[in-house]
Amino acid sequence: MIKDRVAGAPISWGVCEVPGWGHQLAPARVLAEMRDLGLAATEFGPDGFLPAGAAERAALLAEHGLRAVGGFAPVVLHDPDRDPLPEVRRILSGFGVERSNERLTLVLAAVHGLAGYDERPALGADGWAALLGNLDRIDAVAAEAGVRAVLHPHVGTMVERSDEVRRVLDGSGIPLCLDTGHLLIGGTDPAGLAARVPDRIAHVHLKDVDASLAEAVQSGATPYTGAVRDGIYRPLGAGDIDIAGIIRSLEGAGYDGWYVLEQDMIIDAEPAPGGGPLADVRACVDFLAGIAA
Repeated sequence: MIKDRVAGAPISWGVCEVPGWGHQLAPARVLAEMRDLGLAATEFGPDGFLPAGAAERAALLAEHGLRAVGGFAPVVLHDPDRDPLPEVRRILSGFGVERSNERLTLVLAAVHGLAGYDERPALGADGWAALLGNLDRIDAVAAEAGVRAVLHPHVGTMVERSDEVRRVLDGSGIPLCLDTGHLLIGGTDPAGLAARVPDRIAHVHLKDVDASLAEAVQSGATPYTGAVRDGIYRPLGAGDIDIAGIIRSLEGAGYDGWYVLEQDMIIDAEPAPGGGPLADVRACVDFLAGIAA
């Protein structure tokens, strides 16, 4: 049974760190809808979405009956002249680990430093050496703070394509966030990855994907943001990924971490009560309930 390990993410309600991404819903509405859907926990969302103080944030989550999972952290890791540890320590200091009974997760994305996820620079040997070394440094620093660090392969970051995912697995010890959607769009079969290296999977973001739109992003015909607006992410079971098979594979391998419903969404205006992204997330919850049954 995975019901108690299903969490939400604010990006499923369109809440995103990218400037100009779309209309940003208030925390009170997002958290209330998570609660009403029966989700057990939430990721923190971008800076400024939840209170910065750990005690205040914990109190707000408790008001909505939600536990904390941890948070997404876009950090530049590939620049040999830029030490990411001060930024990582700042992020970790806001997790409030000493006030939590949870094992929180730092979900790293190796961003390039530009705005958004529609383009990225090429990465040379020096950049790869810096990135891989920084991953292991951050893994150790997070562990000292009582936090699990994972790397999130992500479209438009320095670790997107299948060869880049393999390079991280071969060149560092950090575990991965298995994001079923971003992996597929980047050319990695998420089911195959989960089956090959279950011991390296420590966090899961569940997305279903329209494969034709994924191919358009891979080919460069459609920018990622445009594909999100066009509905590249589908409710679980309504796209082209074998979500049920991935969950069965992970559970069979002993995975005991979170399954985060995390489908990047763009909305343009405040939805009517009961409308907007809520319907898609409810469909995802119902799909998982069907698997459990």
